[in-house]
Amino acid sequence: MNVSQTCKIEITKSLVSKINAVDFENLSFGSVFTDHLFECDFKNGEWQQPVIKPYAPFLLDPSSRVFHYGQAIFEGMKAYKDGSDAIWLFRPDENFKRFNKSAVRMAMPEVPEEIFMSGLNQLLQLDKAWVKKGSGNAMYIRPFMIATGGGVIANPSTEYKFMIILSPVTSYYSGEVKVLIAEHYSRAANGGIGAAKAAGNYAAQFFPTNLANKAGFQQVIWTDDATHTMLEEAGTMNVFFRINDTLLTAPVSERILDGVTRKTLIDLAKSENINLEIRPVLVSELIEASKNGTLKEIFGSGTAAVVSPIAGFSFQDIYYELPKIENTVALQLKNKLTSIQNKLEEDKFGWTVKI
Repeated sequence: MNVSQTCKIEITKSLVSKINAVDFENLSFGSVFTDHLFECDFKNGEWQQPVIKPYAPFLLDPSSRVFHYGQAIFEGMKAYKDGSDAIWLFRPDENFKRFNKSAVRMAMPEVPEEIFMSGLNQLLQLDKAWVKKGSGNAMYIRPFMIATGGGVIANPSTEYKFMIILSPVTSYYSGEVKVLIAEHYSRAANGGIGAAKAAGNYAAQFFPTNLANKAGFQQVIWTDDATHTMLEEAGTMNVFFRINDTLLTAPVSERILDGVTRKTLIDLAKSENINLEIRPVLVSELIEASKNGTLKEIFGSGTAAVVSPIAGFSFQDIYYELPKIENTVALQLKNKLTSIQNKLEEDKFGWTVKI
């Protein structure tokens, strides 16, 4: 994919950088942002002049349709700096394609590749000092689009704002994760927007996740909306199960997000000759495997944490503890992936793209 600076962008540089006030050793994930942002508006049926300007709040009309009808989508990406100070993106083509897939599903305009990639490239070049070297360090990238057209009639907006903001991050560690398998609430339904990275998907998860938190669990493993018998995602991540020496994960669908980390781990597992099956995984199958000792691992996969091991799960008020094992498949795949992302290992797949 071409991430060169082919699109002319108006750039207004920040007069004073915030970087010296940031404690890079103690970053709270997604709470600190760089000096600049990228912005491009859609009006009168076409994309306007893209700009990069100092990071700052902006005004919206109270009737902007993002507030009333929820037209909002986003992506999550990362950039890494290698030992030679070069900056690399990881599979940006996949994020770009998924962003526009989400846009189409939410009746929003697709963002041209030239605007998306040039904006990302030039923004990272401008704020490259914020990308730190070293294991665990990265720049979290948040492209997003919102409906800015005014009016409270229930129609799609005719105006939109596409933006990219950057947030430096360190290793994501959430501690021991215990999950509750959903018996009533669902993340998404057939015919809905589960396959889109739409803001509303995440808002709808907050209430059942809060209920799980109050019961002593950190996350929810979502089940299918019709029968609640099939395991689908874990919190905001795709989810993998290891039964005996076989890795299992559900196929993507209208309900399940096509995660970039998920598909990367699938390819890595195949390259490492790990037995892998992409098929529906039943709650009953998981419980039986836990009871007979064949359930070895459960882990989530996503951009933020990369891989998040799960210590145990609860279903119908019964808690099932996973065994404590060394040299897990989760750790093996995570180490392989992060080594490629940080250019510590050869990228045989062509996933990394230099800025």
